[in-house]
Amino acid sequence: MAIKTGEYLNSKDVYIDYPFEEVMFRRMKKNGAIYKKFYGEQESSELIHYHNRLYNEALLSGNEITQEEYENR
Repeated sequence: MAIKTGEYLNSKDVYIDYPFEEVMFRRMKKNGAIYKKFYGEQESSELIHYHNRLYNEALLSGNEITQEEYENR
């Protein structure tokens, strides 16, 4: 199911799981920063651009998850 965008992304920190590619994203409310984390790995220290193909696929086909789920996968 698609993740809500627009103002919704600015309402809170949003955590997205995209199991098809075994990747998750974290988008921060404060500054819009987007981080990527592959299953079983550490979160990337490089910021992801909002035009990133994988991030946009996750928005369209991924699931919103909790912070705990993001941190523990």
